[in-house]
Amino acid sequence: MTAQPDQPADRTGFTPPMGTLAELRETLSTWGFPGDRQEFEKELDALKLDDLTAVHELAQAYRHRVHLRYDPQGMAALARSTDDVEAELRRKLAEAGSR
Repeated sequence: MTAQPDQPADRTGFTPPMGTLAELRETLSTWGFPGDRQEFEKELDALKLDDLTAVHELAQAYRHRVHLRYDPQGMAALARSTDDVEAELRRKLAEAGSR
């Protein structure tokens, strides 16, 4: 899982509390994608707790997933078909090649 930067503080819309590991766990159980809480626990168990950077990156990655779930543009991007994404990539590559 790739960590994403923190969301801006002035972000509009729904944002559940995720400031502590306990809050993040609760949020993943309630507001996350199906299976997020279990995956988070599995990945957290695999980390050495002395590696604070890795723990922080993991928490940020799962916080990002919750934010993504409540971002209409993010969910629209996730809902796109493979054919649609492939067509867009082909079009962009063709445009870049004609320059």
